[in-house]
Amino acid sequence: MAEVLEADAMGPVDIAVIAFEGNQFNGEVAPALADLQASGTVRVIDLAFLRKEADGATAILEAADATIADAFEHVADSQFDLLNDADLDNLAGALEPNSSALVIVWENTWAARFASAVRQSHGEIAVLERIPHENVVQAIAALDE
Repeated sequence: MAEVLEADAMGPVDIAVIAFEGNQFNGEVAPALADLQASGTVRVIDLAFLRKEADGATAILEAADATIADAFEHVADSQFDLLNDADLDNLAGALEPNSSALVIVWENTWAARFASAVRQSHGEIAVLERIPHENVVQAIAALDE
């Protein structure tokens, strides 16, 4: 039986574009992502790998494509096609030449119960912001001074 998405029971959903130098995917992030999914922290909803060659040519690889399928076999067992071709084309076109990116949509399953309770209480997120890693590093360094 195919897995379905139930919006009322879902945690927050994020999309991330992770840029890499070079345009050859080495698959090292796949095991870490698989661990997050196996632990129930996230559920990968969709992902794609983008590549831009030195001459500006772009390519979009889905999780099932042979060149990345082995690396993502434990992550991409049930995918929902939420990333559309036009968005992926735009993202690929915006990459620097000879670079690549992983585009990933995941549900924050760790927060599903809380998110559902907020919705049932007619609440909504007014502000949500991720603190950049560099700011965290600086704040920790300041504590040591």
